[in-house]
Amino acid sequence: MKVLVVEDVAALARTVVQGLTEEGFAVDLAANGEDALHLATELEYDVIVLDRMLPKLDGLEVLTRLRAQGKTTKVLLLTALGEVRDRVEGLDAGADDYLVKPFAFAELVARVRALGRREHGHAKNAVQVGALTLDLAARRATLLGTPLELTAREYGLLELLALRPGETLSRAAITEALYADDEDKDSNVIDVFVARLRRKLTAAGVDGARLIQTRRGEGYRLEPDEDTP
Repeated sequence: MKVLVVEDVAALARTVVQGLTEEGFAVDLAANGEDALHLATELEYDVIVLDRMLPKLDGLEVLTRLRAQGKTTKVLLLTALGEVRDRVEGLDAGADDYLVKPFAFAELVARVRALGRREHGHAKNAVQVGALTLDLAARRATLLGTPLELTAREYGLLELLALRPGETLSRAAITEALYADDEDKDSNVIDVFVARLRRKLTAAGVDGARLIQTRRGEGYRLEPDEDTP
């Protein structure tokens, strides 16, 4: 999942970005409201972690403008303002969740994951696509009961496809979802990840090329085999 963190306190921003990255998220950072609005308008994110008190544009103003543009990205509002009226104001502006500073990082991760699941229509941590099961919290995948040994990028790609079964994703869209904005990106490497995934899926008992299908000129899609138990 791809997350935009909007936080102007440098030390906290570094901690949150590093922690979320270690948890397997692709993370971009904005240090003010104007940059946040630009990134959230131009790029697609699963979740935005948005500080309320920001330079240049207040977090509530950023949120209000995004919703006015029709952006439905899930937003977790971070703030030192913990009064009920402040929470109500944030939720009324379009926030999906609200976390008061100081907070436990584990709670932040849990809330981001929950919002990411909601973004893709999943209420639970487990995603089942045919014989494939993904534990979104543990970032583990099994096929026909066999655990799959995947790298972080391989798991990220499999999760991305599993959350959108039957939907064809272009190489560019996959690259954008798996990499932070400041990382070097090469859409050709996606073909390498797909080839590795297919080999591991085949070794676990399902035709990998049939499960992860190529749509020539379009991209890749996860298409569960209806004959697979």
